[in-house]
Amino acid sequence: MPAKAPPSNDAPPETPHYLGHRQRLRERFHSAGPDALSDYELLEMALFAALPRRDVKPLAKALIKTFGSFAEVIHAPEPRLREIDGIGDAVITQLKLIGAAAHRIAKGEVRQKHALASWQDVITYCRTSMAFAEKEQFRLLFLDKRNQLIADEVQQTGTVDHTPVYPREVIKRALELSATAIILVHNHPSGDPTPSQADIRMTKTIVDIAKPLGITVHDHIIVGKNGHTSLKSIGVM
Repeated sequence: MPAKAPPSNDAPPETPHYLGHRQRLRERFHSAGPDALSDYELLEMALFAALPRRDVKPLAKALIKTFGSFAEVIHAPEPRLREIDGIGDAVITQLKLIGAAAHRIAKGEVRQKHALASWQDVITYCRTSMAFAEKEQFRLLFLDKRNQLIADEVQQTGTVDHTPVYPREVIKRALELSATAIILVHNHPSGDPTPSQADIRMTKTIVDIAKPLGITVHDHIIVGKNGHTSLKSIGVM
């Protein structure tokens, strides 16, 4: 008779602990909805595809601790993201894809609706597009006589606390597009959306140039990660 093979001392490979955690997180997402998940848990789920064979909870927590929130993570500049241990091209691509998708969705919602009949959509779109940028941007929303969006353009990008704005160029572009109204938007990278005296002066100059040409300036919105300010609502315009 052939000799029996000696019993093996090799235990079957253990299932990585994080796989069970991932499944529980998915089940909670589907049963209770995304609002039931914290920012870092939602970020974990976003990282599953980028890091399929790794426990991503520590990385998700480190990102939230560094940048503050889910929104700030997906809008964080690539060089700063790469400073976090464990982040490579796959994670960068996944985070930037989510950021791009959020921007595209917000832009689509604004284009499908009357801009001024859905003011909250305009605010959401502006914050999604600009609130977490590290440099100031001056954006223009050009509208037709029905207040539908004709074009959305970034006219200038500046430094961390200043963007050069040329009022006559703003009006020239509005005339080129046959726009009858515009909304001015810019961001404050500091997070505080309080308008400066320069913001107020620039707004009044644009209004003064636009009015005789039949172009209405509906508002100037300043966005930051801590909220937004409408210059119209505070009586500047």
